[in-house]
Amino acid sequence: MPDNPYAPDGYGPPPPRPPRRRWPLVAAVLALLLLFGAGTYVLVERSGADSARADHAGAESGAPSATAPPKASARPTPTPSRVPTTAEIARQRRAGEAAAWIVDDRTDLPRRNIPTEDLWIIGDTAVQAVYKRVVAHRLSDGAQLWSVDLPTPVCETPVNATPDGKVVIVLQNVEGWTGTRCNQLQMIDLRTGRAGWHQQLTETGAGDGTIIVDSAISGGTVVIVQSMKAAAYKVADGKKLYDIPMEDPGKCYPGRVAGGSRLLVLADCAITSMEKAYDQVREIDPATGKVRWRHRTEPGRRIGQVLSVSPAVITTAHRETHAEDWRVVALGPDGKVRRSIDPRPKGFKHCGDTIDTSDNAQACREAVVGGGLVLLGGTDRVGAYDLGTGKLVWGVKAEETSYGYYPLRVGPGRTGIVYQVGTLQAPGRVFRIGPGGVDTIKDVLQLPASTAKVEFGMGTVGENAYVGDRLVITPAGLSGNDAQHEPRMLSFAP
Repeated sequence: MPDNPYAPDGYGPPPPRPPRRRWPLVAAVLALLLLFGAGTYVLVERSGADSARADHAGAESGAPSATAPPKASARPTPTPSRVPTTAEIARQRRAGEAAAWIVDDRTDLPRRNIPTEDLWIIGDTAVQAVYKRVVAHRLSDGAQLWSVDLPTPVCETPVNATPDGKVVIVLQNVEGWTGTRCNQLQMIDLRTGRAGWHQQLTETGAGDGTIIVDSAISGGTVVIVQSMKAAAYKVADGKKLYDIPMEDPGKCYPGRVAGGSRLLVLADCAITSMEKAYDQVREIDPATGKVRWRHRTEPGRRIGQVLSVSPAVITTAHRETHAEDWRVVALGPDGKVRRSIDPRPKGFKHCGDTIDTSDNAQACREAVVGGGLVLLGGTDRVGAYDLGTGKLVWGVKAEETSYGYYPLRVGPGRTGIVYQVGTLQAPGRVFRIGPGGVDTIKDVLQLPASTAKVEFGMGTVGENAYVGDRLVITPAGLSGNDAQHEPRMLSFAP
């Protein structure tokens, strides 16, 4: 392929590679149900009180290769089948395949699509909230260690916990569909499985409604965005620390937040004049609320996703053309642009090929930052850009439609660990790739053939986490229809 877009300077095109996989899912088909496994895998979209992160979906694959990412075949038609047990997976495990466990949660759910929330890895446990429960499973074998029952359904969860394993989740005030507000805060210690303080958010009617909220944790502080206002609270006891004000000029009101080792507040500015409207991101001290720096986009551009808080790396997109005109922007310690990268010439699309500024600011599964690189995945390609120079360091592309490459981690020697989604008939894999592209590919995990159907739905649309050499994946949502039951969690390790 002499026109291979993934041949950076100094590297030739990759050699021909054997067949395999995937397809993107856009917002217009978020209601699509993938029928297979024990039932229906559900793609759900976040909206108000009953919300879920909408990603993209797809999948199809052949036998994995240690020498090149495979090409894909035509889109499959899923067929129903039962959920295998962990013991059955173990009995069917072939030589060279990863060990696996599966969680088949039989919790009774309402007969509708129920979103799953952020996946937290706390010590040796994987923890997730779904509907009115928070459940922890042991990473080594999937055994349930504890669960916390909640009085009402979950509205919102932060991406990160505190360093000592505590979170504050937002619950609905009532269980019904009408009159619902996301105004109940509940602290939970994820290390012990114990519920802590509970309190209600204050609403004055002056731009602080709780139909839609956002949250983030940094250090021991949780920030809650209520409509056009935001405030910070102490995770340990729920005490209010400070308000995050609207800023002038431009009337920049808080819209979303991103947490972790640093705290970033995203704001919409000058919204009364669309041709002058812009977005702002500011880093604030989570303990005091003091602004450390501010960065504003050019008029007409919006902030899409926060790919990293340290260093600060965001995506921006044109306000009208959206995902058709997007960039990766690396910011320096003072908030000034260090490098703007345009990945479009190499065919990379913005996280799931959409710009959803109503969604969580840290919802992009197709990008990972580390070691001075940003790894970008996508439907049929994966590559690494240098955040300092903006140049492509390495990359590889499937020759035909495929079902997805998700970067998991930046490794030593400017390498990347990538999850390549499987198909209904064949499993996916986790592989390592580095400078030199396709010639450097080496499998880290070959997923079991016996879990291919289950992996297909979870891997393409849900949450994932990679800790040590273990991959954990969960679906984006669950169906409350007992005839369309699906598993809750799936994990692989050597």
